[in-house]
Amino acid sequence: MNTVAAHIAIVDDEPDITQLLSSYLQAHGFRITALHSGHALMQLMRSDAPALVLLDLGLPGEDGFSIARQLREHWRCGLVIVTGRGDAIDKVVGLEVGADDYVTKPFDLRELLARVKAVLRRLQPAEPAAEAPPPSGERLAFAGFQLDVPARRLRSPEGQEVLLTSGEFDLLLAFAQHPGRVLSRDFLLEHTRGREAGPFDRTIDVQVGRLRKKLEPEAETPQIIKSVRGAGYILVPAVSPASS
Repeated sequence: MNTVAAHIAIVDDEPDITQLLSSYLQAHGFRITALHSGHALMQLMRSDAPALVLLDLGLPGEDGFSIARQLREHWRCGLVIVTGRGDAIDKVVGLEVGADDYVTKPFDLRELLARVKAVLRRLQPAEPAAEAPPPSGERLAFAGFQLDVPARRLRSPEGQEVLLTSGEFDLLLAFAQHPGRVLSRDFLLEHTRGREAGPFDRTIDVQVGRLRKKLEPEAETPQIIKSVRGAGYILVPAVSPASS
C-alpha cells in the first residue's frame, strides 16, 4: 500500500507542535495541512478532505470531542487524537466518539508515525488477491447485514450504509471471520491494532459498545455480539457469503 502521498491535517493551537509534526511527517512523504481551530478544519473537510486528522482536544474556546463527533458523522477519515489530556476517562470518551487512536503529549515522533501508518493501513481497501479469494469471501452476510470486505463497507438489512470507523470495521471483520467462536480481548486487540492488551485497556470494550449501537436494535440487550463473562465476545449469527 502506498501511504506516502496521504493528506494529513494537523489541528493544534500550539505553533511549535504543528511545525514539529509538519516537518517530521512531510519528511516521511505525507502531504500536510496545519490548522489551529476546529472551524478551519471543517472548512478544509469541505474543500480538500484529508485521509487522516491529528486532533488536539485542547483548542481554545472549542470542544475537541464535539469536533471529533462532527468528523465521524459527516466524513470517512482516520482520526487520531493527540492531546495533553492523559486521564483514562478522556481516552475512553475519545474512543467512544470514534477516534481510531489516542496519543498523549509528550509523545515519541517515531511511535506517532507508526500509529498514523497503522490507521492509514486499516483505512485502505483490501487489494484483490492474486490467486483464489480467501475462504471467508469478499462479501459476508449475517443477520441481514452485508459486509463488503474489499470496499470496507457495511450495509444494513434495509440496504443503507452503516458508517464504521476503521477500527470498528476491523473489529467486525474479526468477528465475521470467526462466527460462533468466543474471541478474547487480547485476540481482538492483536487482530485489530497489532498489540496486546494492558491490564486496564478498555479499547475493545469501547469499540464493541459502539458496534452494538450500530448493529443492535437494543444495544443494552445485544443479540448479535454477546459478552461471555471472563472470556470475551462472540458473534452469534451464522455468517455466509453474500449474494451478488
